Amino acid sequence: MVPHLITALTGPINELEQRVLESMPAIERWFRLEWMEHTPPFYSSVDLRNAGFKLAPVDTNLFPGGFNNLTPEMLPFAVQAAMSAIEKICPEAKNLLLIPENHTRNSFYLSNIATLIRIFTQAGLNVRLGSLDEAITAPTELALADGSSLTVEPLLRTRGRLGLKGFDPCTILLNNDLSAGIPRVLEHLHEQYLLPPLHAGWALRRKSQHFKAYEDVAKRFSKLLGMDPWLINPLSVPVEGLDFSEGQGLEALQTHVDAVLSKTRRKYKEYGIQEKPFVVVKPDAGTYGMGVMTVRDAKEVLELSRRCRNKMSVSKDCQAVHQVLVQEGVVTHERVNDAVAEPVVYMMDRYVVGGFYRIHADRGMDENLNAPGASYVPLAFSQASQLPRPGEKPGASAPNRFYMYGVIARLGMLAASYELEVTDPEAEVYA
Repeated sequence: MVPHLITALTGPINELEQRVLESMPAIERWFRLEWMEHTPPFYSSVDLRNAGFKLAPVDTNLFPGGFNNLTPEMLPFAVQAAMSAIEKICPEAKNLLLIPENHTRNSFYLSNIATLIRIFTQAGLNVRLGSLDEAITAPTELALADGSSLTVEPLLRTRGRLGLKGFDPCTILLNNDLSAGIPRVLEHLHEQYLLPPLHAGWALRRKSQHFKAYEDVAKRFSKLLGMDPWLINPLSVPVEGLDFSEGQGLEALQTHVDAVLSKTRRKYKEYGIQEKPFVVVKPDAGTYGMGVMTVRDAKEVLELSRRCRNKMSVSKDCQAVHQVLVQEGVVTHERVNDAVAEPVVYMMDRYVVGGFYRIHADRGMDENLNAPGASYVPLAFSQASQLPRPGEKPGASAPNRFYMYGVIARLGMLAASYELEVTDPEAEVYA
């Protein structure tokens, strides 16, 4: 199934779909050459928004936590991609240490961890769980919703290596985004592969750096296809020096919100789009949909209520927000039944392994859907029977739309690759 897209069938996205399908050989060659020069993130997920006149990524997650939302039919693709990724990094790998988030009592998140264990076990690795949570001092059983359980163990640091009692891994996989900071136990590991690297965590990573890299990728890709990069790129600008709780820096934020709204209005006028533009203000570091607000008029910034300012002042793990990203809002005109929907594409190594629609019955088409009350409708982006079908009428084929989603998501993944190269502290030493 594919959600209904409430737009005219002759809109820019259908033109983009047709151009993407016609350019498939050139696109795949372009990606192939890019991956000869750049290393993809070990795994990632990209949130997309399809406005009918524009299709763009609005977030790229380097510690994806929704593998439990993939269908069983997708898992073989994930296993194959995991094999490919491990063979590149540590061909002789035998043991994998998986480090989850500290809030491991969340049943949905635990299902995600169980799915990751299944994927990497089937890829030929012994997988065990180690926790950064200092409250975990002995092997601890965590119950899953299906009646099974996982065992999480305290980490053991010895002679520059990290492992568990009786378990010395070659590779350490983080499914913890390090929002609370970088633990010393993860630093200066000796002859062990830490994936993703520490600078991919929110302690150091910034969304503004990612979307700066994505802008470059979008321009280069759009030149290949002879199209306007705005059709796949959300305008964005970072704003620093904020203190929402004290009301500091709101004038500067208002100025940048107004600038992004003005640029968006000009593009809407150019394309004859009747929608009212809006922006999304989100923490420049952080995830889980916290501290996000939609602004339709720059005046709203100075009129924020105390409650709203308090909500914007902290992100995950109670981290204070002093820098935000002002991003052009992209409406979603996709619906699953009566609920607003947005596609989320999951990747491992350089491959699309699956995805799902995030839906929210209580949110509008211009609001953040990554919020309590969201649910998920899984979709197989990579099934053999779902290969794109060039020649079909744009907008009429689910496989064609999924292929297009996979292309845009891979652009987000490539931008993350650029981003990690530029922000690598070790690379700076040798620059």
